[in-house]
Amino acid sequence: MKKVFFFLIFFFIATTVQAGIKTQEIQYTSGGTSLKGYLAYDDSIQGKRPGVLVVHEWWGHNEHARNRARMLAELGYTALALDMYGDGKTADHPKKAGEYMNAAMKDWKGSKAKFNAAKKLLQDHTTVDPKRIASIGFCFGGTVSLRMAREGADLDAVVAFHAGLPSGAVAPGTVKAAVLVLNGSKDVWLDPKAVASFKKEMTASVKDFKYVTLEGARHAFTNKQANAFSKKFKIPNLEYNQEADQTAWSAMQDLFKRVFSK
Repeated sequence: MKKVFFFLIFFFIATTVQAGIKTQEIQYTSGGTSLKGYLAYDDSIQGKRPGVLVVHEWWGHNEHARNRARMLAELGYTALALDMYGDGKTADHPKKAGEYMNAAMKDWKGSKAKFNAAKKLLQDHTTVDPKRIASIGFCFGGTVSLRMAREGADLDAVVAFHAGLPSGAVAPGTVKAAVLVLNGSKDVWLDPKAVASFKKEMTASVKDFKYVTLEGARHAFTNKQANAFSKKFKIPNLEYNQEADQTAWSAMQDLFKRVFSK
């Protein structure tokens, strides 16, 4: 009887917590381009809370980004998984993903506008404190978040997971955000010289910067579909790593707690 009683209590608590998470499909525009966002927040929380932008991988606005938005909502944030390609489109092949990503990077002015449109949308939401905003990104999304930070975007924190590293000089004082980069030690797409150069430059010019190398992790270590992609497209560098994923997510939480408590 006691076991049944405790099970019912647990079930009630779990259901109540989960019931607080609200998600919403959002249509918005930038430069005449239709964009699709995915908002997640806990409506059982009273008052305004920090907002977090979630920038997708090169695959596009997919379930991985949406899942991270829900996970952030469970932590007490309002999260917006944004759309960097338009119409919420996703790629079903690495070649197409590369085309989408390269086009977005080539038109950086347009991509920056898309990011800022999503940022304003998030800041305007009734649950969000507009003065406490962060951005996290995965792969391509991590690179986008880093570029925005390096160009002086008004963000409190940026966290980049298995991200490409922007190059070029950054003037001291330009970066307003605390920056955390989390990459795998076995990610063969990261050139060691480029990593060393990036770390040296960011350390010299950014007040709050940390680069974490996760031992044994390859690219896409946060995406549970990575192994299927690796097998389907014969890309051995893609691999989900539960330990690295959990370590990286915990590091992000620690950063947010420190930055948003100021």
